[in-house]
Amino acid sequence: MFDFLKRALAFRSGPAADSVAWRPLMRTPAQRRRHTQWVAEQVYLNWLGPYFKAYHFKKTNVTGQGFRVQLLRESGRQGLLLFYDPSIGPGNFQHLFDFIAEQTQQLGYNLSTSDQRTAEHPRYRETIYKHFLKPKPKTCTATGRCQQHYGNVTVDLVCINDQPGFIRFFSNPFDDSIFTPAHTFDELLSKIFNQPPADEVIQNRIKAYYKR
Repeated sequence: MFDFLKRALAFRSGPAADSVAWRPLMRTPAQRRRHTQWVAEQVYLNWLGPYFKAYHFKKTNVTGQGFRVQLLRESGRQGLLLFYDPSIGPGNFQHLFDFIAEQTQQLGYNLSTSDQRTAEHPRYRETIYKHFLKPKPKTCTATGRCQQHYGNVTVDLVCINDQPGFIRFFSNPFDDSIFTPAHTFDELLSKIFNQPPADEVIQNRIKAYYKR
C-alpha cells in the first residue's frame, strides 16, 4: 500500500503518461439520469464544505479534524487528494467526482477527455477514472493574451480492487507570455467547494445514492 500511495502522489498530466491502455469513460443513460437527480437534490452539499474545511485545516497543520485530505505540490502544479470515507458510499463518491469536473466547466473550461484504465499490480488492481479539462480557447483579454483561468485541470477517481480510494484534483498553469497569469488553486477550490452545510433533508438523501 505504501508503494501505491507513493505512486498516487506523483502527478500525471494525461493518459499518455501511463503505459497501460486508456479507454473512453462512458456513462449509461440510467447513470446520467441518476447523476442529474443527485445534483438537483444537492446531495453534494454533504461533502463540499467539510472537504473545504479539511483542506484549510491541513494547510495550517491541524490534524484529526473531519475528512482526510493530502496537499499536492510539484513543479508549479497544485492540488489535493480527497480520501474516501465509508460514510460517503461508493455511489456518492462517484457522483462527487463527476460533479467537480462539471463545476470546473462552469468556470470557463471545456472537457477535453474523460478516460479510464485498469492496471493489475502484484498485490492489487488499480482503476483510474479521469476528467481532463482545458480553458476555452476563445476567451482572450483586451491585451490579446489568452485567459488560462487556473491552467489545465485534472480530476481523477482512483479505486483499488473496485473500492474508491480518493479523488485527486489539481491544476497545472501555463508558464507562457501568451496567457494571462493563472489564478490560484485556492481560488479554484473555493469556487467549487465553499458551499453551505447540508440541512437534515439533504443529509437524509445520502443513503439513496450510497451504492453505485
